[in-house]
Amino acid sequence: MPLAQEPTLTVNPGAAGEPSIVAAGTWQVHALAQGGAMRGIAKLLAPFKGNGKVQWDLTAIDSMDHIGAQVFWNAWGKKRPAALRLAPAQEEFFNRLESTGTLELAQPRKQRLTSVMVLGFAMLAFFQHLRDVISLVGQVVQDLARFARRPLRGPWREISANIYHAGFQALGITALVGFLIGVVLSYLSAQQLRNFGGDMYLVNLLGMSIIRELGPLLAAILVAGRSGSSITAQLGVMRVTEELDAMLVMGISHGFRLIMPKVLALAISMPLLVIWTDAMALIGGMVSAKIELNLSSRYFIQKLPDAVPLANYMIGLGKGAVFGVLIALVSCHFGLRIKPNTESLGHGTTTSVVTAITVVILADAVFAIVFNGVGFR
Repeated sequence: MPLAQEPTLTVNPGAAGEPSIVAAGTWQVHALAQGGAMRGIAKLLAPFKGNGKVQWDLTAIDSMDHIGAQVFWNAWGKKRPAALRLAPAQEEFFNRLESTGTLELAQPRKQRLTSVMVLGFAMLAFFQHLRDVISLVGQVVQDLARFARRPLRGPWREISANIYHAGFQALGITALVGFLIGVVLSYLSAQQLRNFGGDMYLVNLLGMSIIRELGPLLAAILVAGRSGSSITAQLGVMRVTEELDAMLVMGISHGFRLIMPKVLALAISMPLLVIWTDAMALIGGMVSAKIELNLSSRYFIQKLPDAVPLANYMIGLGKGAVFGVLIALVSCHFGLRIKPNTESLGHGTTTSVVTAITVVILADAVFAIVFNGVGFR
């Protein structure tokens, strides 16, 4: 005799090939898992799976849970048989299985984007960014006018803090990279000039390339990667922590307290960093020239003012100021567009750095075209 708590099935042969199956015992998960009861039940139910002529009697079952009801539901082919006797407490299990089984999850339609659609979405995104940047520039101009009218009430502490973070703290990395670029450029140029007997023109080559092009561009790329990402991440974190919304509630302008100080700070810091980077790159080139071509430092310093007209120096400083403003605007633009989640924060910071560097290179190309005939003798 089987124990009362064990799930049992009794198959009674009926007339005209219509057997009846009587279930008894405990049809709960702990009883089905004991002693391989589940394997025996599955083996016994296998011949009757999906057979609609079988009569089922579950009224003798002591207790049942969803697992036990699922065993019968699978044996019935996921539909209630025609001849079925249930206890009143068992109706809820099978009604729920029946309603769940009839639900069909809607499959999302896969929309294939054609090349025209991809181009259209890209153009829409571009014009949306352009509109937001123009709006941001207008807001900065208004804030600058407000600052000029009432300078004593301006955000001097924010400007000073941004100059410190974007300018002073970047002196180390710009000095190191500038010095190494000067060494590399001087070393490679000296090898070529020696073949043509043009050792004396190394000063001209280094001076023009570093002061007019490499110094401002190198400083801008380093600041875009270092300070630009910091600005975007700062504004993004403020968006995630809802500090930007709190500022609006308190009546504090984002542009006047956050964006304008960063734009002014980078516009001031970048020309100074360009001077610093130029000096370190020229020192590196001078050291390499001394080692490679035995050019004295005195000759290098005396020859430099004659080799590089003052206009090139002013163009480099102008590039620094413009690059600083562009980096600040791009970083603030992407920082304000970050959504309040961490995934958007990382994506926005990466996009900000890449876009800022791209914009800087495009601006440098514009400078090269506009000032094509300036600074040459």
